[in-house]
Amino acid sequence: MRRLAARLAQDRQLSEQIARARLILFVLAALVSGFTFVTWGATPWLTVTAVVFTPFLVMVAWHRRVDTAVTRTHVYLQRKQTHLARLALVWEDLPAPLPAPERQEHPFAHDLDLLGPRSLHHLLDTAVAHEGSTRLRDWLLQTHPDPGIIRQRQALVAELTKMTRFRDRLALQATLVARAGRFSGQAMVAWLQAALAPAQLRPLLLGLSALAIVNIILFALAAAAILPHLWLLPWLVYAGLHVTMGMRGTSTLFRDVLTLQDGLETAQAVFGFLETARYGRAPHLQELCAPFLAVQSRPSQHMRRARRVAAGVGIQQNPLLGLLINAVVPWNLFFAYQMARCQADLQEHLPVWLDVWYELEALNSLATFAWLNPGTATFPHIETQRDCVLTARQIGHPLVAATRRVCNDFQVEEAGAVTIITGSNMAGKSTFLRTLGVNLVLAYAGGPVLAASLQTSLFRLFASIRVADSLTDGFSFFYAEVRRLEQLLGALRAQEPRPLFFLIDEIFRGTNNRERLVGSRAYIRALAQGHGAGVIATHDLELVHLADENGHIGNFHFRDDVADGRMVFDYKLHPGPCPTTNALEIMRLAGLPVDDI
Repeated sequence: MRRLAARLAQDRQLSEQIARARLILFVLAALVSGFTFVTWGATPWLTVTAVVFTPFLVMVAWHRRVDTAVTRTHVYLQRKQTHLARLALVWEDLPAPLPAPERQEHPFAHDLDLLGPRSLHHLLDTAVAHEGSTRLRDWLLQTHPDPGIIRQRQALVAELTKMTRFRDRLALQATLVARAGRFSGQAMVAWLQAALAPAQLRPLLLGLSALAIVNIILFALAAAAILPHLWLLPWLVYAGLHVTMGMRGTSTLFRDVLTLQDGLETAQAVFGFLETARYGRAPHLQELCAPFLAVQSRPSQHMRRARRVAAGVGIQQNPLLGLLINAVVPWNLFFAYQMARCQADLQEHLPVWLDVWYELEALNSLATFAWLNPGTATFPHIETQRDCVLTARQIGHPLVAATRRVCNDFQVEEAGAVTIITGSNMAGKSTFLRTLGVNLVLAYAGGPVLAASLQTSLFRLFASIRVADSLTDGFSFFYAEVRRLEQLLGALRAQEPRPLFFLIDEIFRGTNNRERLVGSRAYIRALAQGHGAGVIATHDLELVHLADENGHIGNFHFRDDVADGRMVFDYKLHPGPCPTTNALEIMRLAGLPVDDI
């Protein structure tokens, strides 16, 4: 960032110097040109003017190059600033996230903070294109991950992690394309899909072309006094067909050509970069970008074709000349046909190009996360031989700053395993649940996880951590929680080949102690009989005794202590039930009246 800032300041200073020099050169050239015209007349004036304005034009071209360098360096500097913001979790310095839906029926998105401000998606998302951002979101929200797709993405992310320059240059080109806000190719694709097919214009074009040839021959014979003026009759037929039928196919021709040319030139910066990039040491990336490397279907080929059509259509800018040419040959209809062919070809190719770009943007988001966390971000091993295993070493939460992040080990080895985690308030129970869930989401998206190592089966995820009541639907907090837990149990009992991994925070917290204990015991027993595994965080120390009656149930806890009149937590996971509670101590430290037990 220091190097970029120094270069940016130097280029801006040079731009200001060139701007002053441009002004001086222009004034001097104008004075010399005017003096020459007044003194020696128009003949030497043209030569002198061309000579004296040449340095000014050279300076203009140089100034343009320097200003482009200023823009590029500024974009690079902004990108590095956002990288620092991602490392330090300075959310205000990150680009605005995609808006999250108001209501989530997803099995884990809302509970694990995957969407919206200060979310996992907000942290990871480096995409410039709107569709690239939504693709990353869809990867994080998938509920049935595919092991083949995961391995493919892991290979691509591993290659892109090392290709810092490639990622930066692609982001630079995309940012220059977007200009302001996010780029979206949806409008261009929709416009192409609504375009006329070439087959609709071909019969009329052939008919008018044949009439034009007959007219030209008859006119030439009449001009040579070989035949009378017979060309008038077919020309009237030609003119009538051209006006009544041909105008419908060419009425929006000029506008369509501008739309096509503008759309291609907008994305050409990205497409051109992907055409010319080197993929020698990245075979998976080269395979992904193959549509940009095929000689016959490269975007640049279509761009040149569109420019030729635009040049032909540009004759309409002179109405008189355009009228005369179209009176002889179906000029506009010919280029409308060529335009339709361009659009038909792009209907096939443009969605493929855009899809690769969006895929790259989502992959780059995961690769940037890996690059920003060297030594702590690793690729997980997806277990396909055993269907219910989870072994994590030093696993941490990516939404906790590295300076405060505490990592833990955790293991699940069989179906039906239920881990009950007890502990005091603020000891880290809920954060640990989200740590497991978020890293599984990253693993199934094909990205790296924050762990020394992670081995996991392909689970279906379900979480009940953040439950809220609903005034509009008339649901109380307790009933909303009951509905959520009912959905979780239904998912556990569903006839699915993959096991469920569930995360529950404070089970049945919305009712009284006696009924909560009775309901929680029965519910946990049911969970231990299902096809899955999971973790339950609770304050109810009575639930730890379930481990005595069921070998699938285990106890772990987080500890706390009081030092110098304040609570101290180590945020480390320990085996066994929690030996202490801290609710009364927290109330006492806050100055609330507390009776001794």
